Amino acid sequence: MKVIGAGFGRTGTASLRTALEMLGQGPCYHMRAVIEEPFRIRQWLDVAEGAPPDWDTMLAGFQSAVDWPSAAYWRELAEHYPEAKVLLTVRDPERWYESANATIFAANRQAWGDRRPLLRRILGRLAMRRHPELPLFPTMTRKIVLEGALEGRSADKAYTLGLFERHIEEVKAAIPADRLLVYEVREGWEPLCAFLGVPVPDEPFPRENDREAFQRAYNRVLLRLILHRRARPQTPAHADS
Repeated sequence: MKVIGAGFGRTGTASLRTALEMLGQGPCYHMRAVIEEPFRIRQWLDVAEGAPPDWDTMLAGFQSAVDWPSAAYWRELAEHYPEAKVLLTVRDPERWYESANATIFAANRQAWGDRRPLLRRILGRLAMRRHPELPLFPTMTRKIVLEGALEGRSADKAYTLGLFERHIEEVKAAIPADRLLVYEVREGWEPLCAFLGVPVPDEPFPRENDREAFQRAYNRVLLRLILHRRARPQTPAHADS
């Protein structure tokens, strides 16, 4: 593990995932990896319910990790992988809350109230028939993100904004400055490449996962799950970190 993302979801983590992979720091673990390979849902739910995490097995094959659920365990991961650098993605707090409330928070509310659009309900039910772990996804995100990282107060905007800002200060206080980059994805390649010690690519920085793309991407993932059953990879006897 070379890079650990400590930033909350909706702080540019989808763009950062692509950027890290373009810089040779991938594959990069992201919430999309959990949805695309539903066996991972049970792994994270077990951790949320108190099971000792086996980080080397859960993150085997990945060189970096950003976004929730891994970002909720940034402190533990930074300790487990002491050579890894830590990336703290940040964003204007008001814009972050607006974005998170319209995507992550709304998706979880819809999952529990079954107020999802008709297409999403159809795709979800078909995907669940092929992947029995998939119905646990809302429970996992609720326990790790809404009740864990956000302390069950995501509907309280003022409280959640304060929590967002406190989180940034906690990471900055816990991680030595030479190991940490506080970063906004709109800054582009230069600070990220300087921090990682890699050349700046001769192509634009990726921009991904706006609110509309968030919804489209989720539907595409469900469709792929319906069409293809991914085999659970074998646990390696030893995985280098």
